Formats: sequence, structure tokens, C-alpha cells
Amino acid sequence: MHYVESGAGPPLVLLHAFPVDERMWRDARAELEGRFRVVTPDQRGLGRSTLDGSPSAGPENQRRAGVEETDTPSLDSAAEDVLALLDHLELSRVHLGGCSMGGYVAMSVLRRAPERVAGLVLADTRPDADGEEQRRNRLSVAERAEREGVRGWLAENSLPGLLGRTTWEQRPEVVRTARTLVEEQPPEGVAWAQRAMAARPDGSEVLRTYEGPALVLRGEEDTLSSAEVARDMAALMPHARSVTLPEAGHLAPLENPSAFAAAVGDWLAELT
Repeated sequence: MHYVESGAGPPLVLLHAFPVDERMWRDARAELEGRFRVVTPDQRGLGRSTLDGSPSAGPENQRRAGVEETDTPSLDSAAEDVLALLDHLELSRVHLGGCSMGGYVAMSVLRRAPERVAGLVLADTRPDADGEEQRRNRLSVAERAEREGVRGWLAENSLPGLLGRTTWEQRPEVVRTARTLVEEQPPEGVAWAQRAMAARPDGSEVLRTYEGPALVLRGEEDTLSSAEVARDMAALMPHARSVTLPEAGHLAPLENPSAFAAAVGDWLAELT
């Protein structure tokens, strides 16, 4: 499993959204690594992590850990990758955060090993499973990615919903970055992730039984995860705080990294 690690202090593991990779955290990391040990893995099959856990090339400051591929795409396998990475880094407990799909994986980690999660950050995500129509759409995207690759259509289809209005109007460099990240994803990883998300269970009960501190973040311009979804998700957890990130959509940590880093940093500072 490919990952990037920087900074020193309480460990903070951040799981990226779909269909991008750990590079979405670059600017937020720069603002957090002065106070925290930030670890950002590429999830299975995306970025520079392979589907089978085999080594991938990378700069010296980027290291890998992972487990073998399973036959059936499942976010439980992605969660096992994260737990294997924590073992590799000798981290018994971490503050765990995830954006969108990364939030789904974080909930799966919480389901499998709640004792490893000292604090939970859920950004622009939701606990419920896909409905039938969304599941069909995911499987259709998976098949097209395998058939055609992802260049020329995945970014065009996904970015309008992923980025907020302010980003489209005022941040052309962020739009370019997001487009590049989407177009550089391996088609087989895109397909695997879509099938894994389509098969994910409802995570509401996992959150309901979680008694640790939690931070729920939502970009105020997010059209995929509504304010009601964020509010109801926070209400499931007895020790959750909810924060709205201004001028950002579904990829809020990429669109407004300063607001994301400030919210997470202040919350972690109170905890630690």
C-alpha cells in the first residue's frame, strides 16, 4: 500500500475520496504536519497502490504496506489494508479521517477494529448504503472503466458533482488538479472501488455504537451529501461536532484546504 507520511505529533490518518488519490490532501497536509504526524495512503488500486498489494515504485519519502487482493471487491478489504498499514507503522491508535469514499472505509475500519480509532473525522460522506439506482450506476461505471479506460469521460462525468460552485468560478487551478487526479487513476482500480462501494453495508449502527470523539465536516456547496445527511450522521454519535466548510463542495479538503486544516487542527488540539 503506497502512502505518504510527514510531520510529528499525534498520528492522523486521512483516507481520500473517489476517484482521486492521496494527493488530494497535499495542501491540507502542509497546514497540519507542523503539529501532527499525517499519514495519507493511496487506497487499493488507486493512485500508486496496486490491487494485489505488490510493491510499486515511488520517491524515497513514500513507503508502502498492504495485504493481498481478495476476489470480491469489498470495503472490508480496504479497511484491512489500512489496519495493515497501522501495524506496519507500529501505530496502535490513530485519529482516522476520510472524505467521501474514504469515510466509507473509515467506517469499515471502525466496524472491524474500534479500539484502533482514537478520534473520527468524516468529511462529505454518508453512513447509508447505496440505493438500487446508485448501485446500478456504480456498476455501469466499473464496466465502462474496464472496457474503455477512464480518460476522456470519467472526469467530465464526475467533476461537476464533486466540486463546488466557488471552485468552478474562482479556482481554475483546483479544477485542473482535480481533473488530472481523476484522469490518472488506473481503470482497474476505479472499477474495483465502484464495485466495493456498491456492495457496502449501512454504517449507521457502527456510528451509533461509537463513543469516541468525532468531527463531521461538510462543504457548504456539496450537492452529493446534503446538510441534512451531515446533521443526521453527527446525531448518530454521542460525542460528535459538526462544522460546515465555506466555499467548498464534495471534495472540500482539496477545494478549501485551509478551512479543513483549521477545523481538524483545532478539534485535535482540544483532544490532545
